[in-house]
Amino acid sequence: MFAPFIVCALVTALSAIVSLGFSVAAVMNGTGSARTVALYACARSAALVVASAVPFFTGWTEWLEAIAWTMILVQAGDAVIGTTIDDRMKTFGPAGTSLANLLALLWLIQSVQ
Repeated sequence: MFAPFIVCALVTALSAIVSLGFSVAAVMNGTGSARTVALYACARSAALVVASAVPFFTGWTEWLEAIAWTMILVQAGDAVIGTTIDDRMKTFGPAGTSLANLLALLWLIQSVQ
């Protein structure tokens, strides 16, 4: 496998794993309906972790591109939420992750052309 593929796959997988970690923390700390919502988020985050592992086993560039775009959108959405709740860490962390994932994806796309 070539460097752009590995870098994009790693950034994408780390993004998905961090997202799952926040979901698990929300489940552990939530109660009532907030915990129910966190469980739904956790289920989706777990699916994204599994999906982000596929390129490591298959080498499928197209799959990696699709899951990378998905994680870019997820992290960008998280950054918007962070802005809405006026939390700098929950704004700049996901925004930086989204940007890093976008740069890695663009490098990958450029390298396969």
